[in-house]
Amino acid sequence: MKSLGFGFAALYRARAQNEVKKDAAAKQKAILDAKAAAAGAKAEGFAANSVIFLDIEDGGRLPPTFHAYLRAWADELGRAGYRPGVYCSGIPNATDKDIRTADDIRDHMGGRELVYWVYNDVCPPAPGCVASKTPPVANGGVPYAAMWQYVQSPRRKEFTAKCATTYNADGNCYAAGDTAHAWFLDLNSANSADPSSAPAQ
Repeated sequence: MKSLGFGFAALYRARAQNEVKKDAAAKQKAILDAKAAAAGAKAEGFAANSVIFLDIEDGGRLPPTFHAYLRAWADELGRAGYRPGVYCSGIPNATDKDIRTADDIRDHMGGRELVYWVYNDVCPPAPGCVASKTPPVANGGVPYAAMWQYVQSPRRKEFTAKCATTYNADGNCYAAGDTAHAWFLDLNSANSADPSSAPAQ
């Protein structure tokens, strides 16, 4: 893939909130997860200092124990020689004082540097399933994000009513050449062609 000019965003699945209800257990599990993420990245050929994004599917305001988990994960990943990132919601949560998960995480990291990959498929700002005009990351509503996922397949109807016609009739997004509709497509924009890459020495 790399020889064809593709970059990578390395992703590791985070624990669900109900798995990290106590501080001590949260930190313990974070250390295990960070070590596993680093070992996996190394085995797959990702160089030291590459970014590994932690896939956080829970949205809105996160509980204190989950923030403890994130801080411990970031610290341990750094000790293992990799840079921490998070994949999380960039959508304002209307039921919780318009908090964005990305902002909530940033406010609780105690100055730790994270690379943010946010999802926000709400139309607008998301343009829908339009691959020919990749929107700038900043349009996703989180100015410090490095990546923005603006399309998910299948489309989430509650967020995409205003751009529904840009999706296929079955509610999915497909690559232009995928006439067999074999692969559901998520679309992202990024500030780098290789978001997980290690910085040049």
